[in-house]
Amino acid sequence: MSLLATGRFKRQALGRNDDSSCLQESRPAITDSVATTRQAIVDFAAAAGARDQQLDDIRLASSEALSNIVQHAYPGRSGQIHTTARVAAGELWVLIADDGCGLRAGRESDGLGLGLGLIAQVTDEFTVLDRGAGGTELRLRFVLRADGSGRDQDRGSVSSATRAATSRFSTIR
Repeated sequence: MSLLATGRFKRQALGRNDDSSCLQESRPAITDSVATTRQAIVDFAAAAGARDQQLDDIRLASSEALSNIVQHAYPGRSGQIHTTARVAAGELWVLIADDGCGLRAGRESDGLGLGLGLIAQVTDEFTVLDRGAGGTELRLRFVLRADGSGRDQDRGSVSSATRAATSRFSTIR
């Protein structure tokens, strides 16, 4: 399998049902990285078979997760956004992580507080984890459907955001 390198970004060549395909990158946690990283995830999802509404859902969920890192993960210091996307058994898994301060209840915020709720609504599963070395990891799962419809059932919930994580793969090092 060929490996394409573009700056800090490495992407393996992939096919629609190729379970070994993977997108993995780290970028500075700055506003400009949100659009670039979001587009890389959407391009990967499209190549994996996501279409129409599902691509919109992936774009929204990724944008919210990436924006949260830029706004909240590194108060007063610089840091990185770590992204992994992988197709496994007909599912797209997107892991978005940081090495920052982690999620804390009651933090002062200039946001509306709707991002995690939106992510939960547009994913098939959503988990938030504290990383052992510090920071937060968001795991987003999308079932790839042959018709590209995105949703055929109610998706996401607070319980899926708090459910225990699996160890299938992780950005945790």
